[in-house]
Amino acid sequence: MNKSYFYLPFILVVLLLTACQQQGNEQNVSNTSTKDKEKKTMHIAMLLPGKIDDEGFMESGYDGLKKIKEDLNAEISYKANIKPEEKEMKSALEDLAKEKPNMIIAHGGQASEAVENIAKEYPNIEFVVTQGHVKGKNLSSYEVLQEESAYLAGAAAGLLTKSGTVGHMSGIRVVPGLKGRAAFADGLKKTNPNAKLLTSFIGDQDSVDLSRKYADAQANAGADIIFTMLNSGRQGVTDVLGKLGLKEIGNVKDYVKIEPDIFIGSAVADSGMAGYLAAERLIKGNYKPNVIERMGLENEVAVRLSLSNKVPSEVKQKIDKLAEQLKDGSIEIKTEYNGPEFEL
Repeated sequence: MNKSYFYLPFILVVLLLTACQQQGNEQNVSNTSTKDKEKKTMHIAMLLPGKIDDEGFMESGYDGLKKIKEDLNAEISYKANIKPEEKEMKSALEDLAKEKPNMIIAHGGQASEAVENIAKEYPNIEFVVTQGHVKGKNLSSYEVLQEESAYLAGAAAGLLTKSGTVGHMSGIRVVPGLKGRAAFADGLKKTNPNAKLLTSFIGDQDSVDLSRKYADAQANAGADIIFTMLNSGRQGVTDVLGKLGLKEIGNVKDYVKIEPDIFIGSAVADSGMAGYLAAERLIKGNYKPNVIERMGLENEVAVRLSLSNKVPSEVKQKIDKLAEQLKDGSIEIKTEYNGPEFEL
């Protein structure tokens, strides 16, 4: 009998096992391909209606976008130096939408109306407005509650002023700036009801010359501490207060670390964290449209009052107690100011 007859079943088994192995490999390739698709890099775009190096609100947003790239491994793009006017913002949003990103973040509530209109035209893109109050099927707002740190800044100013007169300065009258001013005034009244507040909206967030003139005027009127809610224009105030030996409270980022000799505090309100949180949720798969998300003192990375080491411990303890009362809701911040304005 031919020996090959006995080997035939063995050969058939080997061929069958080889075929199964190849099929398994093909299945693994298919699964790998599916996983690769699931891990596809997200594209996050951002509209910045201002300068990315303004040392204030817009820079905070841009820093948040860079953090999205670095920490979340996302592809990013942006449009900056856009005038905060409806036509210019809509045009920039349309340019970003044509890139077909997964999400477009408009940094600043001034873009709310433009985003509401554009979002309807691009239903497959998620839109987010930071410091906004709009929502829709593919639109949410993420807000950092800067009024909470501004309230604490006012309370600290009331405890630290020696002259009994405190200044406040901002640029343009946007909702977050108005709410921040009202909160500062409310905090000041809480700790020093008899203190005088000199408050000015000077019409420009970035003019150093203009802020310098107002700082001189407020100082001459008795202010020994000025709370600045400005961008690049903040430097004018800092220059004046430094020469006069007076103190400043900053906002947005921690200016105490930057210039500790002049800044006794800084009402940190990192609005860049708003956009970052929205992008993080999208990438992790738990983002929800049609909501308004808010973050305050409970998120110390985003909102807090930084105080200089020169501030007495008893003042810090009082501020800490107020912060806890804000967190538990026992203090309700006033967000409207009806007092006098300080003009040149």
